[in-house]
Amino acid sequence: MTDIKVPLGSTDLSNVYFSILALFCFKLFVKISLNLLSYFYIVRGNRKEAARISAEFYDYGKQHGSWADRSPLHDAASQGRLLAVRTLILQGHSVNVLTIDHVTPLHEACVGDHGACARALIDAGANVNASTIDGVTPLFNACAVGSVACTEILLENGAKPQSLVYRPSPIHEATSKGHYGCVEALVTWGADVDMDIPHLGTALYTACICQELECARKLLREGANVQKGRSLDSPLHAAAEKDCTVVVKLLLDFGADINARNTEFQRPVDVAPPSSITEGFLLLYEATPRLLSQLCRQCVRSCVGRDRLHLLSHLPLPARLRRYLQYQ
Repeated sequence: MTDIKVPLGSTDLSNVYFSILALFCFKLFVKISLNLLSYFYIVRGNRKEAARISAEFYDYGKQHGSWADRSPLHDAASQGRLLAVRTLILQGHSVNVLTIDHVTPLHEACVGDHGACARALIDAGANVNASTIDGVTPLFNACAVGSVACTEILLENGAKPQSLVYRPSPIHEATSKGHYGCVEALVTWGADVDMDIPHLGTALYTACICQELECARKLLREGANVQKGRSLDSPLHAAAEKDCTVVVKLLLDFGADINARNTEFQRPVDVAPPSSITEGFLLLYEATPRLLSQLCRQCVRSCVGRDRLHLLSHLPLPARLRRYLQYQ
């Protein structure tokens, strides 16, 4: 009995193509579902489960070698366990290992104010300018918690003192929380005191919004533009609106324009709370002539220029006059 061969018709080919398409759609559905599931766990804060899903189904750990969720080195750095950090490094653990959101052990050491761990990681080759998916650097973390030790260690080892526009800014973060030591270190290492972030304004504007007097004074002494705030809102507008008379007085001493107008064409006195101490102070200041010594100081500092203000202490002038020019 002979076999009868039936040629493949158009209907059978259609079934084959349909099966291939169905398989492709199924795989695509599974992949999208896994991505959504991973995202769900990230939002819920369960990054370990998200990492497990990704590693199991996409094999990220084997393919890239540097991808991981919290490693033993992350934990040791975050807890400040220096001996454990050194031991793990000697065992071959990568100092630049990343979590799912690109946090490194150095990020953890800095946010925990663990200077010794930060130095050990840097000495072993940690990237001082590593950035998370949100643009956060170890330097930003150090400034956020006011860790002067970590800030100085990072800057000494090549950390960029300022970020790009639209990225979290170390000097704005330090200023907003009144971390004077961090602001001082950043300025010393070349951070731009007039760096302007569109949605935040300058660091001086931030200091006025947060009523951080000492940080505002430091920025102004270093040559920050007393008129530069956020858009047309000057630092004086911000201080007046917050009814912070001490900051208002500081700004006026540095030559702030009492008649500057914002986008709503209001002067600082117009945005001060009605019948407040600040409003009364501004009204009195308007009616009082400026001191000649104050005007001369502002003129001299303007002629010297921001980049050369640090040379004021070397001028062949009486010590008292030098201190006056430096607002000391």
